[in-house]
Amino acid sequence: MSADAADGPQQWAMSSTLPARPRPVVPWRGAGVLALLLATVGCDGGRPLAAQTAGSEQQIERGRVLLAQYQCGSCHAIPGVADARGRQAGTLEAFSARSYIAGRLPNELPVLAAWIADPRALVPTTSMPAMGASPGDALAMAAYLDALE
Repeated sequence: MSADAADGPQQWAMSSTLPARPRPVVPWRGAGVLALLLATVGCDGGRPLAAQTAGSEQQIERGRVLLAQYQCGSCHAIPGVADARGRQAGTLEAFSARSYIAGRLPNELPVLAAWIADPRALVPTTSMPAMGASPGDALAMAAYLDALE
């Protein structure tokens, strides 16, 4: 066997390894969901944005009820929500103290509401399912989580 023949399979093995392709830059897919959410709930008779994003006591209570209705407690432990003792996705205790949602999105009320409405639009690889929450329901649930200190 010649030296070239001995090197043949080795060369083939090295040449069959493709270099890693860089990930394409994709515009933030969740921008549409966030824009829809802001258009639906963002305009409130000229109130300042800070007042719009802070949850009222009524909205926070509605969010607590909706978290139970959408059965978020099947996967999450959520303080104050009946039967919300899920362990699959972790606790949502002291959620307002967190800096990030899903480890990568800024923990801000409109972003959290968009995450609840359609998590895969923001993080395509997430295991969190979309539960069909309307933008208003998602905002109420986000207000409750934002109130958890």
